[in-house]
Amino acid sequence: MDKKVGSSLPPYFNLDPQAAAGKLSAPVDTARFAKAAAFAGRGRADLAKRGYAPDGQKKLRKFSTWEICRYLIPVAPAHLRRVLNKHPELPQGEGAGNAKRFSLEEILTLRNHFAEEGVSSKEYRPYRPKGLPAKVVAVANFKGGVGKTSTAAHLAMSAALDGYKVLVVDLDSQGSMTSIMGGQVQDEWQTIFPLLARDYAMQVQAENRVRAAAAEPEIPMDETLTEALTISLKDVVQKTHWPNIDLIGAQLNLYWAEFQIPVWRMALRHWALWDALSSALDAGGALDEYDIILLDTPPALGYLTINALAAADIIMVPLGASFLEFDSTGRFFDMLYSTFASIEEGENAARRREGLPEMKFEWDVVRAIITRFDASQQTDLANVIQAYFGDMTNTYRQEFTAMVGQAGESVNGIYEADYRDFNRETYTRGRETFDRTYAEFKEILLGAWWRDDQERKEAENGETQTA
Repeated sequence: MDKKVGSSLPPYFNLDPQAAAGKLSAPVDTARFAKAAAFAGRGRADLAKRGYAPDGQKKLRKFSTWEICRYLIPVAPAHLRRVLNKHPELPQGEGAGNAKRFSLEEILTLRNHFAEEGVSSKEYRPYRPKGLPAKVVAVANFKGGVGKTSTAAHLAMSAALDGYKVLVVDLDSQGSMTSIMGGQVQDEWQTIFPLLARDYAMQVQAENRVRAAAAEPEIPMDETLTEALTISLKDVVQKTHWPNIDLIGAQLNLYWAEFQIPVWRMALRHWALWDALSSALDAGGALDEYDIILLDTPPALGYLTINALAAADIIMVPLGASFLEFDSTGRFFDMLYSTFASIEEGENAARRREGLPEMKFEWDVVRAIITRFDASQQTDLANVIQAYFGDMTNTYRQEFTAMVGQAGESVNGIYEADYRDFNRETYTRGRETFDRTYAEFKEILLGAWWRDDQERKEAENGETQTA
């Protein structure tokens, strides 16, 4: 009887301390971390290559006629075949008949042909008003594991398939987005870091000219700042295996920016550190060259994230439908308020003293987006989140599907996964999950651009009437 009762005890009873000690390895010193990191580095490289071609380069798969006509260009398959037969100068794809497959470069060429020669009422190219800058989109939340990087990656891929030109900026020193995009980053000089340093160095130069004129001591320029002045945006942007997605990658050393930025700020108190990224994108021509700039932020509200949020026109905040993620996201919004209100208060106090216009942070749209959603278990809590965040919540809840997990195992986005590796229903459902997320994001994007365009036209009309 006693033996039966004892056998039903939980496994954490009656443990032998001596036997437990025998299972322990020697105490861990700091060198052991280096060994673990080296093993992890080799393992990470092996796993990453699951999504790479045999030559070690990541390559984007080709797309079938079925995919093109269903998802990418609004034409019927029979009409597409007729157009290809009539215009042999257009990309013809590889394969024969209905089995033809096209690269994304070829699809973009076909898209342009239909935009110029096709029915005017159809949307062959995505909307962007001429003369307006790119929209900068930050995907942020200081809680990890909420689907932040995967959401940013799939938004970038969705937009690229839709015909937009996208710049992805990885601000997370873990470099997960860089891995997804097949980027190679050797050190911090191939990240956003030198552009932030360059912004500070230019401000130091301007300050030193003032100090020199007043015969005051100048702020020293070290080797890092001197070298940063020689770096431009194009020096850190790299091409990816997507023809219309470029990347500024990240790696572990980028984290030093979190320590260096406040040191610079202490040396030059009027340096607007939160504007460094925005200034770099503007000065580098990114706002004209790209349609969308996607910023993948670290899971913390540090200086890199503050730069991303200050540069952003649109903020997307992924979270799961759980109490802890809801609670954490609420605190994230609270920290956004206190951080940016504090900056506004400090800057405007100085501006009022100098008789300058006050500054104000403003975003086109801020949206929380529920990710990894399981309707069978999380509907009630998702409804609560939607009720409390109101119009700051996306309507569509991004479901987790088997396809997402399988694509992730091969270090691919679902748009990189070949539908032939799944049954058609699984593929369609998995893709629809992100297509609907992108559709709601695109609606935000188009609405913001249209509103900007109307404001520009009204301003131009007002100037004309005044003249």
